[in-house]
Amino acid sequence: MSTMATTPYLISPSQLHESLQSSGGVSVLDASWYMPNSPRKPQEEFNKKRIPGAQFLDLDQVASPHELGLKHMMPSESVFAAACEGFGIEPNSHVVIYDTHGIFSSPRALFMFRAFGHSKSSILDGGLPRWETGGFETEDAPPVDRKKSTYPTPILDRTVVRSYEQVVENSMLDPALDPSAELVVDARSRGRFIGTDPEPRPGLSSGHIPHSFSLPFNAFLRTHTIPNTPTQYTTFLPISELRQALVDAIGTEQVELILSGKRSITTSCGSGMTAGILWLGLRMLGAESVSLYDESWTGYASRSENRIEKSA
Repeated sequence: MSTMATTPYLISPSQLHESLQSSGGVSVLDASWYMPNSPRKPQEEFNKKRIPGAQFLDLDQVASPHELGLKHMMPSESVFAAACEGFGIEPNSHVVIYDTHGIFSSPRALFMFRAFGHSKSSILDGGLPRWETGGFETEDAPPVDRKKSTYPTPILDRTVVRSYEQVVENSMLDPALDPSAELVVDARSRGRFIGTDPEPRPGLSSGHIPHSFSLPFNAFLRTHTIPNTPTQYTTFLPISELRQALVDAIGTEQVELILSGKRSITTSCGSGMTAGILWLGLRMLGAESVSLYDESWTGYASRSENRIEKSA
C-alpha cells in the first residue's frame, strides 16, 4: 500500500479526470452528508447526478452502533473491510472521496480511510461543484454494481481516535499550565461554542468542553460562487492561510508546539463530521499528533454529569 507521503490529501478535478482516463485503479466515492435539520437527501442526489463511476458511501451506515444512538461513529475493522469489498476497493486502490458542498463531509471519510491504514486516499478539493465548474461530465444512469473485491481486515489506529473517557480526563487539564494536556479545537460556530446560539439537535445544550478552543471549520475554507448562479462551494485555503487561521485561533506559541510535535491536538465538532476538516487542515500543515473526538459535542453534552463552559 502506498505511504501517506506519496499520496496527496487533496487532488484537483483535472488530476482526478486524468487518473480516471489513465488508470483502472481509482475508486471514486461520494460521501455527501447533510445536517439533521436539512431537507436534502444525499443518496437521492447521488442517484440523479454524480461523477462517472462514483459509488455512494453512506457514513451513517458504514459505522458502529453507539450507546447514545449517535450516528457515523467509526466502524469496526470488519465493517470497514466489508464496505471496501462491496465497493470493489482493494488495498492498493487509490480512493478519491468527494461531497456536494465542496469541502464538508469528505474529510471525515478520508479520516476513516487513513485511520484504517488505507493511505492511498485523497479528497477532491471543491467536490462535485468544482468538478462541474471545470467542465467535466456527470452521469445519472443507474449505478453499475461493482465486482466485489477481497479486502484484508485492517487494524484501526486507535491513537488517532479519542474516546469520551479520554476527552473528559483531558478536560481537567489546563494546557496553559500542563504541558501534557492535549489541545482541543472545536469546529462548531462561535455562537454555539460560547453558548449564545442553539444546537441543531433539539434539547442539546450549547457551550464547550473546558479548556477547548473555538476554530470554526469554515476558517480553513475558501468560498467560491459559480458564475451566473447562486451556487457556492468550498475549497481548502492555501497552506500559509491555514497556518494563519490556526494562529488566530490558538496563538503562535501553541501552533509552534503542535507543529514541532511537542503538543498533541484533538479536533471536535457537533457530531464528529466537520472535525474532519480541522483534522485534515492540521495534517496538511504538518502536525503529526492529531486525533479526532468521535462523539464530539453531542456525546459530551448528552451526559448530564459533564461540565459545560459558556464563556469565550
